[in-house]
Amino acid sequence: MKLSKDKRNQLALVLVGTLVVIALMWFELIQPRYAALARAVASQGAAQKKLDGIQTAIKHAGTTAAELTNVTQTLSDAESDMASGDLYSWSYNTLRLFKAQYQVDIPEIGHPDVGTVDLFSSFPFQQVRFTVTGTAYYHDLGKFIADFENTYPHIRVVNLQIQPADAADGPEKLSFRMEIIALAKSTS
Repeated sequence: MKLSKDKRNQLALVLVGTLVVIALMWFELIQPRYAALARAVASQGAAQKKLDGIQTAIKHAGTTAAELTNVTQTLSDAESDMASGDLYSWSYNTLRLFKAQYQVDIPEIGHPDVGTVDLFSSFPFQQVRFTVTGTAYYHDLGKFIADFENTYPHIRVVNLQIQPADAADGPEKLSFRMEIIALAKSTS
């Protein structure tokens, strides 16, 4: 099949024109549609993950509510013996009731000072600090302090000062002075 030179040039021109039109259609019409389709598939995948998360949360809503109830009850139990109301009366009664089991004499309990918790900022509780003085034997005092701090996890003994007691109190007895820091329910 021999074509004339004009026909061959026209055929080449039509072929090049067709390729240009196809390329323009690809870059202007088809490729943007593929990109939009890929974005839609990605968006659908993200929406499906979100839906799965919501459905999982709905399935576990009962468990989560039960856990919230348990945590709330645990918090209420922990707060039940925290300082509240008349703080001097609370500190006096707490120490009086606790020391009954121990050979520790505590004749003086200082007036409590209330302030913000200086360990954490924006803490939802207040801090109560009061001074306690008394006498005890070394092992009795150690057991008293250890059991006191273990019984009341929101109370700490700080600034413990120990020295020999007066001879009138008995041999080997110690005189002590300590500060007690306790968390208190905020009144505001």
